[in-house]
Amino acid sequence: MKISNVFLVICLIFIVIVFFVSPKIIEKRTPEFLPEGDFFIGEIAKEPDQRSNHVKLTLQTEIGKILITTSSYPEYNYGDILKISGKLQFPIVFEEFNYQQYLAKNKIYYVMYYPKIEVLEKDKGSKIFSTILKFKNNLTQKVENIMPFPEVSILEGLILGNKQIFSEKIKNELSITGTSHIVAISGMNIVIISEILMFVLIGFGMWRKQAFWFVLVLIFLFILMVGAPASAVRAGIMGAILLYAQKIGRLSNAARIMVFAGAIMLVLNPLLLRYDIGFQLSFLAVLGLIYIKPIFDRLLEKLTKQEQISFLLQIITTTIAAQIAVLPVLVYNFGKISFISPVSNILIVPLIPFITAIGLIFLGGVAIWPFLGKILLWPAYLGSAYILRLIDWFSKIPWAAKQIPKIHWAWLAGYYVLIIGIIIWFSRRKTKLKY
Repeated sequence: MKISNVFLVICLIFIVIVFFVSPKIIEKRTPEFLPEGDFFIGEIAKEPDQRSNHVKLTLQTEIGKILITTSSYPEYNYGDILKISGKLQFPIVFEEFNYQQYLAKNKIYYVMYYPKIEVLEKDKGSKIFSTILKFKNNLTQKVENIMPFPEVSILEGLILGNKQIFSEKIKNELSITGTSHIVAISGMNIVIISEILMFVLIGFGMWRKQAFWFVLVLIFLFILMVGAPASAVRAGIMGAILLYAQKIGRLSNAARIMVFAGAIMLVLNPLLLRYDIGFQLSFLAVLGLIYIKPIFDRLLEKLTKQEQISFLLQIITTTIAAQIAVLPVLVYNFGKISFISPVSNILIVPLIPFITAIGLIFLGGVAIWPFLGKILLWPAYLGSAYILRLIDWFSKIPWAAKQIPKIHWAWLAGYYVLIIGIIIWFSRRKTKLKY
């Protein structure tokens, strides 16, 4: 057996082991008793998570990370050194949702609600990261002064990753229509958008090599723009792997590279595989594009009697393949299945690269000169309005989505066994046709 195959088998065994030992890892890492102390001092380790009526702060202290829930005002920023006094608690384990495991994947084992806060020092974090966040926040404020709500919320979610601005109505409509991923910084979103962008650029006459580097730079800028959270960095790596495999014309090797990259990520944080939905969706979306999309492409090539389907059909098969790959994980975790999702995604996702492009031009204009932003407002506004109207119409269809009770994990296993069987069947059929 080749060394690369041996290494692949080792990585796969490691991934399987990690999946089954993850609960033990959490159990071992979770402290049995709460630390004693009247107060704790620490630094805000990431961008504050602003919600509708409160803010969540991740404070790095001597006892580890503490997730603080506090009022939106006064404002606190990344890098601030805080002294907090309050009741330290373990995260609650709800009947339907294990908040403790959810936070443990980010190495957070304590929470504190509305403590007394004293700011000891300001701006002590990474200067580079701090500068990026200040630029993003400044830009967000200028954009919100120019573009009206709710259209601005779609643009901010799409480009800046600000999903906190969404109203409950928009969140519900996105959920019903199965389009929440378009405004989330997820691997699935980055992978789909990168893939579609490649088709668009090649369709405009670029060589694949040129399009690859162009998209790679855009992914890098996008990750910086949203503040470079770990989830976005991982998603960017997965998207880049898929694009690289396509660039060198060896898509079959992408799955192998994905396994290697996944194993390395799990060495750094073994809890990602079982408890990070974003990590799961990223992997599944990429695998869907590697194994399921070619099946649709071949069927359409045969149906249309063409050697290669049009770029519009390429975009549609990309969207559907990724949706099929991630569907059971979404249903399992969120307890809702969207029947309108295939239609809404086909009508929205192919336009995302264009709306993103005109949105970036608008943001660039705002950053340079607010008046220039007002001139460039309308295309971005119309793009956001199109998405909002569409999800509004589709969400009102009575059968658009159905809430379902918690499904057993065996349904997930059965679904993926079926998908793997179909992929193997098509693969063997393709091999037979060659001879």
